Amino acid sequence: MFGDAQGDVKRDAPIQQAPSMVGDSGMQRAGAASFPGGRGEMAASVAMLGRGSLGRGRAPPSSLSPPALVASRGPQPLPEIPADIPTVEVQEKEPLEKQGSKGIRSQVAVNLIKIHCQNEAVYQYHVTFSPNIECKSMRFGMLKEHKSVTGDVTAFDGSILYLPVKLEKAVSLKCQRRTDGSEVNLQIQMTKILEPNSDLCIPFYNVVFRRVMRILEMKLVGRDFFDPASAIVLHQHRLQIWPGYSANIKRTDGGLFLIADVSHKVIRNDSVLDVMHAIYQQSRQNFQDECTKQLIGTIIITRYNNRTYRIDDIDWNKSPRHSFTMADGTEITFLDYYSKNYGITIKEMDQPLLIHRPKIKRGPEGQILKGEILLLPELSFMTGIPEKMRKDFRAMKDLTQQINLGPEQHRMTLNKLLQRIDKSEASCTELMRWGLVLDKEIIRTEGRILPVEKVSLNNVSFMVSSDVNWSREVTRDASIHAVPLNHWALFYTKRCADQARELATTLMRVAGPIGMKVNQPAWVELKDDRTETYVRNIKSQCGAEGRLQMVVCIIVGDRDDLYSAIKKLCCVQFPIPSQVINARTISQSAKLKSIAQKILLQINCKIGGELWRVDIPLRSLMIIGMDVYHDPSRGMRSVLGFTASINSTLTKWYSRVVFQMPNQEIMDSLKLCLVSSLQKFHEVNHFLPEKIIVYRDGVSDGQLKTVADYEIPQLQKCFTTFENYHPKMVVIVVQKRISTNIYSVSGGRFETPPPGTVIDHTVTNRGWVDFFLLAHHVRQGCGIPTHYVCVLNTANLSPDHMQRLTYKLCHMYWNWPGTIRVPAPCKYAHRLAFLSGQTLHHEPHRALCEFLFFL
Repeated sequence: MFGDAQGDVKRDAPIQQAPSMVGDSGMQRAGAASFPGGRGEMAASVAMLGRGSLGRGRAPPSSLSPPALVASRGPQPLPEIPADIPTVEVQEKEPLEKQGSKGIRSQVAVNLIKIHCQNEAVYQYHVTFSPNIECKSMRFGMLKEHKSVTGDVTAFDGSILYLPVKLEKAVSLKCQRRTDGSEVNLQIQMTKILEPNSDLCIPFYNVVFRRVMRILEMKLVGRDFFDPASAIVLHQHRLQIWPGYSANIKRTDGGLFLIADVSHKVIRNDSVLDVMHAIYQQSRQNFQDECTKQLIGTIIITRYNNRTYRIDDIDWNKSPRHSFTMADGTEITFLDYYSKNYGITIKEMDQPLLIHRPKIKRGPEGQILKGEILLLPELSFMTGIPEKMRKDFRAMKDLTQQINLGPEQHRMTLNKLLQRIDKSEASCTELMRWGLVLDKEIIRTEGRILPVEKVSLNNVSFMVSSDVNWSREVTRDASIHAVPLNHWALFYTKRCADQARELATTLMRVAGPIGMKVNQPAWVELKDDRTETYVRNIKSQCGAEGRLQMVVCIIVGDRDDLYSAIKKLCCVQFPIPSQVINARTISQSAKLKSIAQKILLQINCKIGGELWRVDIPLRSLMIIGMDVYHDPSRGMRSVLGFTASINSTLTKWYSRVVFQMPNQEIMDSLKLCLVSSLQKFHEVNHFLPEKIIVYRDGVSDGQLKTVADYEIPQLQKCFTTFENYHPKMVVIVVQKRISTNIYSVSGGRFETPPPGTVIDHTVTNRGWVDFFLLAHHVRQGCGIPTHYVCVLNTANLSPDHMQRLTYKLCHMYWNWPGTIRVPAPCKYAHRLAFLSGQTLHHEPHRALCEFLFFL
């Protein structure tokens, strides 16, 4: 929405386009003849690394695009305000009741830097051009000609102008249109006087800070800034790591803050052309198909302009020798384009061209602008961690040592940024033009550590330890409900026969302590490890054994095709829970007992068993978890995973999966899921729940209002299916992909906070009842909490109730004997959606709805 009034031109790769496509900098980009066909758009994201994780995404930007800035003038005193100009003050709403009291108070720090606004006001003007000027860049240029009137500091989007200084009530100016020499009148009319910390000011404050980062010679890649000059090179792995920061300005309950986070970007030394050469050596006959399979959807970076792109297709019919049409109508080859504009000589003449399709944009008059950016494989470099490296323990250890910064290192890195800003006169001047002053360090505040929870097995209960792990207890004491494994089949090849027999013997030996009974399996030895062999024998066994409870397959190597075939067969065609075990996992005899215990616990869950529970005092309660997976291989089709508790102890779960095509409404499917889960709840309990609590994952800040105003009323209409049914409802949005870090402050040092640390003030959202909770034990890196936002609460749960219930549910994920980052129903929904979208590409068989077959 806002253009760059300074007219900074960012050079881009050649783009083929519909008429007059406008680039990111407001300048028309070079175009070429349109290329028909290609794949649908895939919204794969670039992995930003850091903070103790190997891949992080970012929340979508605000719907308000920031205005651009022109240049500079220091803070000005507030002139007298005319009576007829509205002053928009920051509306101090009645504070929401969001603070709890349970738990032990503790000193914490958060990676937010307080911003002090020294200007007394920001002035909003409406700019009118007569005759009307359609071209935004021309409008920017005309306004820039009158810097003597507006001052050097402006934020302008083509019609709305923000200034830190007050002009006359109405200012009339004249310009000359350079194209035809005609005179244009500019009318600048003041419309509002804003408080300097108004939400309307935040978009261009963010632009100010981006300028500061550029002054510090940081390079914008995606949404974060990186320092390629300080790159860490891992020669042995052909990687380099760019250190950097994500930073944005936001208003919270505590005022205006800069949220700054440490980020890392992994850049591979391999170009796309290198990858293509490697694929050619391995698979010459299916070269193009393999390239398409491995490269489509990946994120690349072009180092000549530090831009990232997603590969949407490959044009095998074009090469660097082909020409395209520039914006001025001249023809130029790709060879000449890169030589003249970047001084780059292309070496490989016969390479195909990569296609990136930007998101559809609309022109000034609402017309749809389409385009395809063409890129050369030789100049495009792979990003992210190679799949082969992810499976290499030593390589990942080398990488994580560089990117998993501890709390004290994290603090030092953020302080280094603040010191660089403070020592840079140009950076300080840039901030002061809008009256912005940063604190010298991140904020310290008070948090709480929630009470320790008690976990119950069948015969024993215990308070969890400080590291919230109960793996010993769960393997030596009986589970709440253990289902006897009487009828199961074990499939293996001849080379794995010894491992298969040792595994079965160990499973039967370790079953006793956890309360299970395991019989001998039906032994199925396969003559080879082809996918068809596994599928044929599983079908035969499932048909012969009508009472089969579990299919267990031992496979050799990383066989995604075989794994997918087994899961599709057992989840869609024959509704039997399945367990696929890699032979490498059970190859070490010394670890076999521990591995067998974990496998058996997982099998118990899959066939209807219950492992442990925590005490939840709320009665007549249903807990629902929802998450969405986007399937890039099927044109970004969405897969909704839905799980709901159907008993009083929250140990029985009902699940459904819904596939949605792009842009298709999800609410009809949600109604189906909710009604069927309520019917199942009634079948089990003979009554309907009085309270329904929904944990909704995958919602950004910009979508909260949509959930509250649209999705929730649609869900509530489901209750009319049942006569005279009006349950209380709570909807809590779960946000994992956040930039907020929590540190425990002890003796002046920053440490990892203990599990159960909660913050519900100062850094929270002004418009919602929300809190940050760190539920899991952090072994590496910093403490990344999860953000919970309550968008509906007709049950009138107190903040303490919401916080403690959420923490309790983080103990209930049976695939890990400890706490996890999100409530168990969310994690179950995620696993279900991921399996269905990534592997099955189909809704699982309805007979499996009451089993946790997806673990």
